[in-house]
Amino acid sequence: MTAAPPLRRHVLVIGGGASGVLMACHLLRAAPETRVTLIERGPRIGLGLAYATEDPDHLLNTRVLNMSALPEDPEHFLRWLWQANRSVSGASFVSRATYGRYLESLLAPWAAGPRLRLVQAEAVRLTEAPPGRVTLRLDDGQTLIADHAILATGHPRPEAVRGLQADVRLLDLEPGVPVAILGTGLSMVDQVTTLLKSGHRGPIFALSRRGLLPRVHGPGTPLATSLGEVPLGAPASVLLHWLRRQVRRAEIAGGTWRDAIDGLRPHVQGIWSALPEPERARALRHAAAWWEVHRHRMPPETARHIASARQSGQLQILRGAFDRVTPHPCGVWLQYRPYRETGTTALNLAAVIDCRGVRRDPEIGAGPLLRHLLDDGLAQIDPLRLGLVTDRSGRIVSRAGTTSRVLQAIGPAARAALWEITAIPDIRSQTARIAAELSHSPARS
Repeated sequence: MTAAPPLRRHVLVIGGGASGVLMACHLLRAAPETRVTLIERGPRIGLGLAYATEDPDHLLNTRVLNMSALPEDPEHFLRWLWQANRSVSGASFVSRATYGRYLESLLAPWAAGPRLRLVQAEAVRLTEAPPGRVTLRLDDGQTLIADHAILATGHPRPEAVRGLQADVRLLDLEPGVPVAILGTGLSMVDQVTTLLKSGHRGPIFALSRRGLLPRVHGPGTPLATSLGEVPLGAPASVLLHWLRRQVRRAEIAGGTWRDAIDGLRPHVQGIWSALPEPERARALRHAAAWWEVHRHRMPPETARHIASARQSGQLQILRGAFDRVTPHPCGVWLQYRPYRETGTTALNLAAVIDCRGVRRDPEIGAGPLLRHLLDDGLAQIDPLRLGLVTDRSGRIVSRAGTTSRVLQAIGPAARAALWEITAIPDIRSQTARIAAELSHSPARS
């Protein structure tokens, strides 16, 4: 019988949502000399903001075959689903709650062994001490010392605003009352789906600056596109014109815009990295919203519900800028500035749901861990306020400009350097790559 290798490296993974679970899974698979401590303040792992819903009508916006946790095994998630339901196919769209349970299952092989420890607590302060190692203090008084720490802290959580609600399921609404939703992305789609399923009959207003809805998934084949074809480093306007030519190329070949977008996906991180900061800012202002509604699409079944509600007039899309919400005894007043108008308009509503997306300043409402990292100078927020400053491998750059050897960020926390690092296919590749790099680096004796 072969003896297990000695455990010479200890890695802390801070955050037990999708990014953290994928990171822990790939470390345990790739690095047999490594033990992992996964820190998550909630009672369950793998859920985060995206997969905590239990509503079966909140569907993944990606087909089953593209949601495997393992880049080298695209049918891994599909086989897991087949254990309960053989009728599911790789082209299916399953519920996000189902995917959350899949993520939870990934760490089961190591749950009873010495290589994985799950700690339910909140990380409070992280320091690089002693030299070449990290020390993490938790809110329950524990102190953990390790060789490496990986921040998988996910999307910034929105600050609570008086008068705004986080989820329609937390409200007791009369079926005929008017409701508004801030944002017109996939989170809005979920909230509308929940309202419709509950039998809500009242008007639903969805407000955003551009009034753009996610496009709908459809059949297609990614257009073969090499990185050499992309005008790297060109102004955002040049990139946009080039992408439109790619769409025309796909259509001439008998496809659709989906083929051009999907063909470009593997190169988005490289495109973003090559953009100078002023062009990144310009892309965020003028192109990001358009990219996201084409890139992050609705499942066809969900799209039919949304289209039906719009056709009946129950769901109305408003284009304008949110101003404020003012509670009153019977509900709230929502004030917004309609597109191309100088004055504001007010709506008298029963409730306003905040679904303004994930692009929020990470320093606003920062938790104790991030707050201390910034105050101690171990990390900094990028000038565009997207996330932590890192290199392309996720290694955190201090306020003094030093790249850490022992602190890394993954998933949305590393968005400043990579931009497209919020979807499972991107995060699984990132975490697998980091695990491979750590497995080949010298372990402590």
